[in-house]
Amino acid sequence: MANLLYQQIEMLSREKHIEPEVVVSAIEDAMVVAARKYYKTEEDLRAKFNQETGQVDVYSVYTVVEEVTDPKKEVTLAEAKKKNPAAEVGTEIVTAKPTDVLGRIAAQTAKQVILQKVREAERDTIFNEYHTRVGELVTVIVKRAEGPDLIVDMGRTEARLPKREQSKLETYNIGERLRVVIKMVDRAAKGPQVIVSRADASLVQRLFEMEVPEIYDGTVQIRFAAREAGERTKVAVASRDKDVDPVGACVGMKGMRVQSIIRELRGEKIDIIPYNEETVAFAQKALSPAKVTRVQITDPENKKLEVIVEDSQLSLAIGKKGQNVRLASKLIGWDIDIKSEEEKRQEIEEQMTALTAPATPLTSLAGVGAKTIEKIEAAGITSVEKLAGMTPEQLMEIPGIGEKMVDKIYQAVNRFYEGGTEAAAATGEAAAAAEAPAEEGEAAAVETTEATASVEAPEETEEASQAAEETPVAEENATEAAPAESKDDAERAEEAKS
Repeated sequence: MANLLYQQIEMLSREKHIEPEVVVSAIEDAMVVAARKYYKTEEDLRAKFNQETGQVDVYSVYTVVEEVTDPKKEVTLAEAKKKNPAAEVGTEIVTAKPTDVLGRIAAQTAKQVILQKVREAERDTIFNEYHTRVGELVTVIVKRAEGPDLIVDMGRTEARLPKREQSKLETYNIGERLRVVIKMVDRAAKGPQVIVSRADASLVQRLFEMEVPEIYDGTVQIRFAAREAGERTKVAVASRDKDVDPVGACVGMKGMRVQSIIRELRGEKIDIIPYNEETVAFAQKALSPAKVTRVQITDPENKKLEVIVEDSQLSLAIGKKGQNVRLASKLIGWDIDIKSEEEKRQEIEEQMTALTAPATPLTSLAGVGAKTIEKIEAAGITSVEKLAGMTPEQLMEIPGIGEKMVDKIYQAVNRFYEGGTEAAAATGEAAAAAEAPAEEGEAAAVETTEATASVEAPEETEEASQAAEETPVAEENATEAAPAESKDDAERAEEAKS
């Protein structure tokens, strides 16, 4: 019976790929938990598995001390000598506890503890084995689907193929064999802790290593790879031997090598590009199949490039939904700004026009006061042209410029461009001339009002102003009536002569 029990332990160890000692330790821990729960004690308990008899013995352990501070775990030397005359301070006194009285509940508790310990040991074994194999190409079998994710069988364990790591254009069937790369090993995952991928760029690199002997032996190196799974991949290759063409080695005779990889990726397009240490030359190759006219580094610190192509090559360089330029940017590690030759020419013309065009001073704007102009000039805006190119938000950031003033400025700018510089200046002079009499009239009105206020009441002043407003109307009516009366007199004179 004992031999049968140990045989089962060894069988479980082989199945879970863990050491038999791990299972034995789990059994001992389980018996300690069961005994502690049954006896309801806080003593220091230990268990020992006997391989010959198959018995698991549980002991309570006390440490011999001169003065007891914890009665549940310590015992005096005098008490210890009663049980073991050879006991000394620092030794342990072991007392066996019966296990045949533990019962069904304790056995169930022990079973749960054993399963948990074995599961933890299995997960540790899987992590220790696979965390060093990240990036390795493996063949798996689709086992089942859990929502959008797939659970695949790796032989010794199960792995998870998440939705984000699946190719967009692929569909998978239960029992189908797939080639995947190990993406990561998640120790904290509740389910399968090995994560595999069909969308990672390293999958293409591992497939090239399998198909191209020059890559496997190190003669040809894959320096960089950028991929959008299911659609397109760009691979930059370099050769360590000047007599070996890296692109030709990857393509193979009549394209046999790269075609086998394309079939494995189910029709995904692959661009093989020769690597170049110079960023400009590398960028020209990375944008293939488009032909690049020239490449210019615009910002070395932030890694930005400006690429000029012919008008007919612009759409090809950008690619479908910007895919070609996006992959090229990932491949070389620089931001790429693509422009056609026509766009670049127009940009240069606009810059030249801005440099050669005379700047119109802000004083040419009609309806904008001198203090407002001072505030705008203090912000570094010294011309009407520069002011016209600013947004309302930018204008409101200037100290002392509010929302109403922004509307007033825009109206003045619109009048300037609608009427031209001369018309705007003339309007400004006329407005200035009109403002002066108005100001004088206002001052006179104020003085008159003050003089009248000392003599008449406010109601009489309002009646007088209304009468003054009605006087011109009466004069106009009299002027219109006068010609009519003169005409009647002339007709009567003619009748008397006749």
